Amino acid sequence: MDFSLDINNLRTFENIIILLVLFLLLLRIYLLIKEKKKLQKLIEKKVKIFQKAFDISEDAILILSDKNKVIYANKSMIKLLDLDEGYMLEPLKYMPKVKVKKDWLELDKFIKKMHKATDDKMQSFPQSSLLPNNKNSKNIPINLYIDSTSMGSEYDLWCNIISMHDLSKEKERLTALHRHKLTHLPNQLQALQDLNKFYSQIHLDDKKLALVLVNIDNFSQLRAIIGYEQANIILIKFAKYLEQLSKRSSFYVYHTFHNNFLLIIPSVESSDEIIMLSKEIQKQLVSFYKMGGVALHLTASIGISIYPESGSTLNLFDNAYKALAEAEKNGHGRINIYKTDTLEHDYDELALYNGIHEAIDKNEFEVYYQPIIEVGTEDIVAAEALIRWRHPQYGFIPPDVFVPIMEKTGFIVELGRYVLEEVLKQQKRWELFKFKQIEISINMSLLEIETEGFVENVAKQLAYHQINPELIKFEITEGSAMSSEEQVDTQLLALKKLGVAISLDDFGTGYTSFSYLKKFPADILKIDKTLVDYILVNQEDQRIVKAMIELGHNLGMKIVVEGIENKRMVQIVSSYGCDYMQGYYFSKPLPVFEFQKLLRR
Repeated sequence: MDFSLDINNLRTFENIIILLVLFLLLLRIYLLIKEKKKLQKLIEKKVKIFQKAFDISEDAILILSDKNKVIYANKSMIKLLDLDEGYMLEPLKYMPKVKVKKDWLELDKFIKKMHKATDDKMQSFPQSSLLPNNKNSKNIPINLYIDSTSMGSEYDLWCNIISMHDLSKEKERLTALHRHKLTHLPNQLQALQDLNKFYSQIHLDDKKLALVLVNIDNFSQLRAIIGYEQANIILIKFAKYLEQLSKRSSFYVYHTFHNNFLLIIPSVESSDEIIMLSKEIQKQLVSFYKMGGVALHLTASIGISIYPESGSTLNLFDNAYKALAEAEKNGHGRINIYKTDTLEHDYDELALYNGIHEAIDKNEFEVYYQPIIEVGTEDIVAAEALIRWRHPQYGFIPPDVFVPIMEKTGFIVELGRYVLEEVLKQQKRWELFKFKQIEISINMSLLEIETEGFVENVAKQLAYHQINPELIKFEITEGSAMSSEEQVDTQLLALKKLGVAISLDDFGTGYTSFSYLKKFPADILKIDKTLVDYILVNQEDQRIVKAMIELGHNLGMKIVVEGIENKRMVQIVSSYGCDYMQGYYFSKPLPVFEFQKLLRR
């Protein structure tokens, strides 16, 4: 046997074994690389799914490997940690620090500590804090959530999922929710919250609290004229003015709605200081804004409620809006303070509605008369018929409570017929008993005028009671006359053909144009009392009243000035050449038997 041949064969066999081992080793390496690539693709696939799911999230989400390499960070986390480009699959350049309770720890150390203590279960750490990196030392309040999971086969690649809810964003969102978007002043939502604190404080300090609502008049029309952008500039500038004024005058300012601003004055001595502040704002607003070097004439209506004079804190905000509505109803640039004595009861509107239909049959309505005085002689030459309701439960109910209900329900038409009939009956009685014959004015609503057969019913009643039509006047408010011009004019002309007179009431509170007033079929203009309220101290009101009297005379009308409350008013208005006056200085509205005593004098 050839021994050398056996050795050669053995060596060949060993070489084959070595080659086979090498092959298997290479195969194993290849398979491992392939498996790793497969795992990498799987991770990338999962990451893409995570990206789609979490990139839209406002919460900051971070996935860290057990070696602190960034496997994924959503957009919020990139911004929060200020991550540089190329952060993927790289260790965090700056490890953020978190504070839970009292201790600050780097995030990776905190996670390890958490895992040891909690057996790798998901943990939440509300009201934690975060220091994002060494460049940014700003402490950010967060809610922190941490969990761990495998990204591939079990134990192949462990990672930690970290979610951070930035509480400072919540604060920003909450702040934005309580701010007006245009002017950035606190809005009505914030005002309602602040009021609760003020209400608590005034009871402790025994102080008065005032709410002042400022509304720029005719702002929608102004916006239509000067444009959206210019109108917004006015609001922004006015907001800044009020904000500066609030710092000097110690009040709080809010932009509640559109062109409406609220002032909360937490410590008030008297209503006079509120009136002075309101007039200062109005005065500033008159020449407040210029376009092309020309000042826009801006006015503001102001409603005020003061605790405790204007009622309880529960209704103080609503009462300020009621005061504003009343101010706007009385014309531009008016100031009105809500007083609880204007409404002595909380009326059940449904009960009033149900009671209205039986009130006439039960003789609950009564016609009162307020005298109209001739200037110079101060004789009673006319009177205004005013309806009163003596309710079995509430007593006397103010007309401003029940008349709106009647207008909404349509019962005002039936009530108008009742008043006309009662006035004509009374005129006949005065004629029979030889009382002085005077004109009686009867208020009529737009709904009455628009009701079919209105003029025919007036003609029928005049004929039935055999009353001289010249002793009857119908009054319509300026606002009603303007709201339906063509139909109103037609009906008023028809009334005038019967021989009755027409009076335009509340003149100066609406928007009557000169062209319309020139053709309006009125015999008398009644200048509203709101234009007379400040005539003793306001020269502008004096000029306005005087100009209105001259205007009416130039159009061939007689003038009645309402709201005369003292001798000085009588002297001023008389000097302007008006024809008639009406007001509490002469007499309040009286029941017929008391009014007759005045006629006999």
